[in-house]
Amino acid sequence: MDEKGRVESFALSVEKYVPDAITSAVFMVVILFIFASLIGVPLSQTVDAYYKGLWMLLAFTMQMTLIITLAAVVGASPIFRRGIRALAVIPKTQFQVIALGTLVTAVLGYIYWGLAITLGPVIAIYFCGEAERKGIKVDFTLCLASVFAAHSVWQYGLSSSGPLLVATPGHFLDKVTGTMPLSTTIWSPAAITLVIAFTIVLLIVTRLLMPRVPKTIAEFPESYKLISMHEPEPDTSKAVAPDSAPTASIPAEALTPFTFSQKLEKSSIIGIVLMIGLIVWLYHHFGVKKAGLDFNSLNVIFLFLCFLLHRNVHNFTQALQEGIKSAWAVVVIYHLYATAAGILQFTPAGETIAKFLAAISTTYTFPLLIALSGTIVAVFVPSSGGQWAIQGLVTSKAAEAVGLSFQKGLLSLGVGDQMGNLCSPFWYVVVAGIARIDFRKFFGYGLVFSAVWFVLGVICFTLLPC
Repeated sequence: MDEKGRVESFALSVEKYVPDAITSAVFMVVILFIFASLIGVPLSQTVDAYYKGLWMLLAFTMQMTLIITLAAVVGASPIFRRGIRALAVIPKTQFQVIALGTLVTAVLGYIYWGLAITLGPVIAIYFCGEAERKGIKVDFTLCLASVFAAHSVWQYGLSSSGPLLVATPGHFLDKVTGTMPLSTTIWSPAAITLVIAFTIVLLIVTRLLMPRVPKTIAEFPESYKLISMHEPEPDTSKAVAPDSAPTASIPAEALTPFTFSQKLEKSSIIGIVLMIGLIVWLYHHFGVKKAGLDFNSLNVIFLFLCFLLHRNVHNFTQALQEGIKSAWAVVVIYHLYATAAGILQFTPAGETIAKFLAAISTTYTFPLLIALSGTIVAVFVPSSGGQWAIQGLVTSKAAEAVGLSFQKGLLSLGVGDQMGNLCSPFWYVVVAGIARIDFRKFFGYGLVFSAVWFVLGVICFTLLPC
């Protein structure tokens, strides 16, 4: 078997051995309980941390549920579908389909990570669907994995949590690190090089991984039917003359006069009122509060787009009933991850891991070891802001001890943070929910791309200035 065959075999075999997301989460919690005991944490303290953690992501879970659902509703709108399909007709080959979808998602990720996470799978679906229509055989699982990996550039993009936090005067480590301008973090030569290099290498590796026998989107019925869902309904808002004879092309219910409530549901007035209210909310958030783009504001924008694109309550609720099916997986799974996060945050477990790796660092091994520690923590705490909150002080002190800049510590930790995201089912479940596919179908390819990300990241932050 040649090298390509071995990699392809590995990617496909992962599905057989990686347990589902809930089972994986339970394993993580058990492992952390054992680890905490081994380092001397009293069982009562670990249980208390478990207790604190279980429901601490309630708000986050609802935010993610809304993001997934509303993104699906936006993706179901005729206007959005036409826009994506306009792009989807450009590629002429298998690789061009995946490459363009990956590049579009990377751009979205650089602008804001949430856009890439939620709209990337939709892009993959429509691109592969259009390719299927044209007779181009594109492997849907590889396309989905490449699109998902492309969002990694967000770590050094405009929504990068850690760099944005430390660029704000008065942040929680201000007395240790001072304020770090974005020009020294996400716009440093090392970070810019990584963003460009990873995108290019991702496309090269994707080209090399293209399977001999592609599994097209048609082999995944739940994903495939998303392409044709929510086609515009016949316009039944116009009055029908009483003596008009029913025809085969007009549903019988369309001849029945609308009730008052039905007229309201199909009227754009309610949607306009809601959109005005959402615009006021956004003005208050960005203009009055001077706040940045976050989960809540992103959901408000998505909700606004839903009514703008679907025009009325009736169309919106029809799409919502279908879109909610994409979010089922996160309703419980995130609370299991929260228990793992609780053990790391409320016991010395997380700090112990970070301190050990920082203690054995040198000038040249520091980026590698900090990235490794970030990976371990990120598997259990899939939040960039939470990552910096847990490891920020230890990482900064370690960087100072070995004579490196605080920026090098921050950016190296970002490599590990995203590596954890690419190795843990946490975000795969989100993408899989939107695409209506088992995350294990493309998880293997994701692990290959995660290795590319990690190697390039460590090289960039070891050799280049930041």
